[in-house]
Amino acid sequence: MTEQRQTGISEVVPDRPAAKTVAIATLGCKTNQFESAAIEDQLREAGYRVVPFEEGADLVIVNTCTVTAATDSQSRNLIRRARRINFDSRVIVTGCYAQVDADALRKIPGVALVIGNEEKQDLLRYLSEEREEQLVEIGDIRQRRQAVPLQVSSFAERSRAFVQVQNGCDSFCSYCIIPFARGTSRSVVPQQVVDQVKSLHAAGHPEIVLTGIHLGIYGLDLHPPTNVLELVQRLCSETDVPRLRFGSLEPTEISDDLLTLMTESDRICPHLHIPLQSGSDTVLQRMNRHYRVADFHALVDRIHRLMPDAAIGLDVIAGFPGESDAEHQQTRRLLEELPISHLHVFPFSRRPGTAAAAMPDQLPGDLIKQRAAELRITGEDKNRQFSERFAGQVVEVVVEGANEEGLYRGMSRNYLTVVFPGSEALRGRRTWVRLESWTPGGLRGTLV
Repeated sequence: MTEQRQTGISEVVPDRPAAKTVAIATLGCKTNQFESAAIEDQLREAGYRVVPFEEGADLVIVNTCTVTAATDSQSRNLIRRARRINFDSRVIVTGCYAQVDADALRKIPGVALVIGNEEKQDLLRYLSEEREEQLVEIGDIRQRRQAVPLQVSSFAERSRAFVQVQNGCDSFCSYCIIPFARGTSRSVVPQQVVDQVKSLHAAGHPEIVLTGIHLGIYGLDLHPPTNVLELVQRLCSETDVPRLRFGSLEPTEISDDLLTLMTESDRICPHLHIPLQSGSDTVLQRMNRHYRVADFHALVDRIHRLMPDAAIGLDVIAGFPGESDAEHQQTRRLLEELPISHLHVFPFSRRPGTAAAAMPDQLPGDLIKQRAAELRITGEDKNRQFSERFAGQVVEVVVEGANEEGLYRGMSRNYLTVVFPGSEALRGRRTWVRLESWTPGGLRGTLV
């Protein structure tokens, strides 16, 4: 599933007749969202202001994703839409799609600059350089060995803030292009993470989400080495942030010690996002995933036993090359058996440069879509069953804003979306809501 967030910025440039407007469109994961927030933060500090994407900015920054062919297409469409809104707009493209296929993006009319993921930190320098010709700056990200984290002082219009603690991946799952787009695993030193969390909490964010491309191997590249468990222990002892949440963690990297800490701490949210990808051992082997279905089943059962109310969300890929109907049914049966709260279903996308792209027995697109739709129905059933368990209970939510119906939306510690009548004064705060009934848009409730 792809998330999209759009913001905009306007530049105040000395000795020019008028300030230029800028808009940022972000596709993809929480790491991209964090980096876009950091870019926006830098631009605001330099004198820029925010305008909506649809207003037709003079300068548009598209922070792309390349995890599927659909996100590639969305990135291209955003670039073209910016030009339709304002033909004279200058477009800068960055992110993972730019990192792995700059040529495809540089050919789109209106693209003035294409920069890689590591070059994001130098965006202000690129903006300060007046040039007529197109520029492409893509470094060899696989040669990077040290994390240079972007800094964020606040997340505009967001109650929950993301902190990037790790970047890159060394796993090379056969379907995934991300190691080529993000480079090798690189961790942010613990003190920098602590300082960033303190800063964001001081800026008014009551919840911090720890993010990374491969979060579970955080710290193994540092000297001396450390790990996610030790990092979270430091955050609990050295900061006052009331809610900490993990991004995605691989099943092989969720230790008993980490689960014990989660059960003992009232500050770590009872929520785990775990990539499953397939419920078939033979498909997992072709995917280059290093666990068996029985081990995954045992892990989820253990999490549920220790934290019965915890949200457990899974990623799953439908239609992997060679996936038989029997293998697909194995995945469906596993998902029906597991005590999970929600699913993120991805139709298999053939990514050039990955091992899976060259595998025989590629499935037809209509079959992949059909299987993905079946898995999504299972996910919707699981989400409703999980959510309805909490009707009548009172939960703490972080208020995120109002929806189109004028109801306010918040998120509970265990990842329940809650909607309720409220006021703008509650935005960004923690409050208590009595849950009443489930709806497709979230659990309805009333303020306590």
